[in-house]
Amino acid sequence: MDRPKFYRFHQGEKTLPFEPQEYEDRLSRLRTDMAANGIEACVFTSMHNVAYFSGFLYCAFGRPYALVVTQTEDVTISAGIDAAQPWRRSRGDNITYTDWQRDNYRRAVLSVTGTGKTIGYEADHLTFAQHVLMDGFLSPKAMVDVAPITMRQRMHKSPAEIALIRSCAQVADVGGYAVKDAIKAGIREIDVAMAGRDAMEIEIAKRFPDAEYRDTWVWFQSGINTDGAHNPVTARTLQRGDILSLNTFPMISAYYTALERTLFVETVDPASLTIWQANVAAHEYGMSLLEPGASCADVTEQINTFFEERDLLRYRTFGYGHSFGVLSHYYGREAGLELREDIDTVLEPGMVISMEPMLTVPEGTVGAGGYREHDILVITEDGNENITGYPYGPVFNVVS
Repeated sequence: MDRPKFYRFHQGEKTLPFEPQEYEDRLSRLRTDMAANGIEACVFTSMHNVAYFSGFLYCAFGRPYALVVTQTEDVTISAGIDAAQPWRRSRGDNITYTDWQRDNYRRAVLSVTGTGKTIGYEADHLTFAQHVLMDGFLSPKAMVDVAPITMRQRMHKSPAEIALIRSCAQVADVGGYAVKDAIKAGIREIDVAMAGRDAMEIEIAKRFPDAEYRDTWVWFQSGINTDGAHNPVTARTLQRGDILSLNTFPMISAYYTALERTLFVETVDPASLTIWQANVAAHEYGMSLLEPGASCADVTEQINTFFEERDLLRYRTFGYGHSFGVLSHYYGREAGLELREDIDTVLEPGMVISMEPMLTVPEGTVGAGGYREHDILVITEDGNENITGYPYGPVFNVVS
């Protein structure tokens, strides 16, 4: 039997998260950047850039994937186990590599790039071992890190992206209301989380009947488990007076959104209420600062001052917000658009960013627990638009 190193297996109809023109516009901007930097071919290996430029979100499971972009071609490289699904879910061509012999993946990449070219790659994703193998197969004239270039492009959202993100935020609200409805003393964290997840997946399927459904999840924490923003769900049983963290995360076509809220079961003690109200005030103040021309560092310093004046800054554990788009808890991040002291990016219309102050008060201290509010805001020409609808604060979120 003649076993090919790679081949094309195309069947079914192409179905993309966006209209083809959206991808053509993205690729056009990329190719302009490539030409300006003397790059002849980009070999993208990260989930976020492959998805952003092609529409295809791969499932690696230990196998390498790629999107190769030249001035005339855009080709996803996928494993045989996926058959034609990568072709159906990507804008351009697709090549399937086989595992009959080692390095057929790189041979498939080589078939598009050729040898001796200036290659763009993602230094923040390609491992050293994979870098050595790529260099050996492609024999590049030069290697250029395109991760910063592509991140800058992804930070500026198109109207189509903003429309999707807005719909995603509405789905997160659906999950939030389902979580609140499930809360009661005696129920487990996992049961509440499942209620929110199920509600979101039903809503996603209703809104996006042609999508692929994956990766939507809920983090719901109670009591001491609220101290970290990313603490996993447990089977802890909710008790009267518990502080709670509601976190709903719908994932639609690789696009991440979030709703995060502080709640209490039945009652909130005076010390906790004071801290909660201060965090809500910081949240509202922070949202008022998000406008064109403001720098991430300056916004951060102003919120720091707000907390310092109330002797609460010592309880802050991370930055105050981040970008939204093609990213997830296990792939991608637009690190150039985060509300931290070391990020000097200036906000511009079309960027999408969260405001999410969090205070973690240690156990043994009055008001112990993690307090966090989180809204998603689109930067407009003259300010911002808050696309999160679920209410924050004590009036709505003391659940009895």
